[in-house]
Amino acid sequence: MVARKSKMEAMRSLTPKILAAMYLSLGLLLGAPQQSAHEPPKMKDPLNRDSPQSSVFAILEANRSHDYARAAKYLNLRKLPPARRWKDGPDLARQLGLILNRDYQFDVVELSRDTDGQQERVDSFSAGGQTQDLDLERVTLRNKLSVWLFSSNSVDRIPKLAQITSDSPVEKYLPTPLVAWTFLDTALWRWIALLLLAVLAAALSRLLCRLALCLLRPVLKRIWPQADWSGLDGFVAPLQLLLAAAAFRAGMEWIDPSALVRPFLERGLLLLFALGFAWLCMRMVDVIILRLNSFLRSKHRSFSYSVLPLASRVVKITIFLLTIAALLSSWGYNTTTNRPVAVGEFCKFGDRMGTVEDIGLRSTRIGTLDRTLVTVPNGQFSSMTLENFDRRDKMLFHFMLNIRRDTKPDQVRALLTSITKILAENPKLESAALPVHFNGVGTYSLDLEISAYVLTKDGDEFMRIRQDLYLRILDAVEAAGTALALPTQANISYSAVTEPRP
Repeated sequence: MVARKSKMEAMRSLTPKILAAMYLSLGLLLGAPQQSAHEPPKMKDPLNRDSPQSSVFAILEANRSHDYARAAKYLNLRKLPPARRWKDGPDLARQLGLILNRDYQFDVVELSRDTDGQQERVDSFSAGGQTQDLDLERVTLRNKLSVWLFSSNSVDRIPKLAQITSDSPVEKYLPTPLVAWTFLDTALWRWIALLLLAVLAAALSRLLCRLALCLLRPVLKRIWPQADWSGLDGFVAPLQLLLAAAAFRAGMEWIDPSALVRPFLERGLLLLFALGFAWLCMRMVDVIILRLNSFLRSKHRSFSYSVLPLASRVVKITIFLLTIAALLSSWGYNTTTNRPVAVGEFCKFGDRMGTVEDIGLRSTRIGTLDRTLVTVPNGQFSSMTLENFDRRDKMLFHFMLNIRRDTKPDQVRALLTSITKILAENPKLESAALPVHFNGVGTYSLDLEISAYVLTKDGDEFMRIRQDLYLRILDAVEAAGTALALPTQANISYSAVTEPRP
């Protein structure tokens, strides 16, 4: 009985091994693929070009961020000479983004997510009775990594498709070089159009002002025949300048230059408007002073010859200075007094911190963090070292990461790579060329220095971002197989050895 029982237990222990062997034999017979324990993991493209859908998603995101150099890495530029790839690639990528965004029937979600295959059509367009396709092709890089890029044939079609799909009704009928050649992201034909518009606006304004003067002079002579209307000629030039600037501004909306050129054109037009308005006001001052001079000449001869010319100069200088101040203010320059702090700003003065509540003639009042109000004489306040926190455009994230001394070099390298990736993936960070580096070997730790700027002025947002970075860096330390270093001290205890009592 005992022998039979032990035999049954032996059969039970062998049953799982027999079943495993049967499944393995069945898998070999059916040709099931086996994963080798020594097979290296599949490489993943850092630019996310593993499938047609992910590649198109990535290039659209790069274009949305205006990172055209990165977007060019999704194009197969092997047909271009090496010297032209870095120059023409970003512009071709920008045009490709415009082409895809202008097609309302294009849907990136419909593209394949399969990493295999050789070719995938992305979009198609009809031009001159022919169909022009944009497609992706699978390309093997030098490191044996297979990625999906827009084919070289599609790259050749980009300038023509950009012209076909353009929102401008003019570009569709222009020669390709006038559309494809750009300067400051503005096509050549737009530069030519801006030049012709300037000439046309100047000629048109001159014609209209002369015509208006010819029609207005007889009417004014009938209404007031005794008045001298010869001063009207002085108003022609400033009115002509104002009218030409207005005409050019209206035509510029139709030409639609790029976002890089538009601010310079708008500032130039604003300068012309300001000069024309100041010129017009000065002409009005001349007319008023002339009328006063003719009225006061007979009774107050000395006053009309001495005071009125001086008053005319003072008023003209005032008009000119006010115009310059208004112009600089509209350009974004601060024309007020250059004070180190203003009311409402948070600053550090001496060893205290607080918000400026009021700036008087004799003293400055500051509300501290303790909810108290400190009054500082302006003479003492001006001699202090002031640190204005509201004037900063970004905030520094910097600290030393101390890891255990027994951390291996490979673990340190992996940790440096992980932290660098964490900083690079955060869009709110502005990092230097080497934001993380091995600073050296300390007394009880290996020291890594981390430094980057957080693109925010809000202290609460900075603390939230800093907290997230700390937690992610701690995760990276744990993933690298190491830990933070702690100060160690060898404690040696001494015990007195005594003879046992009898």
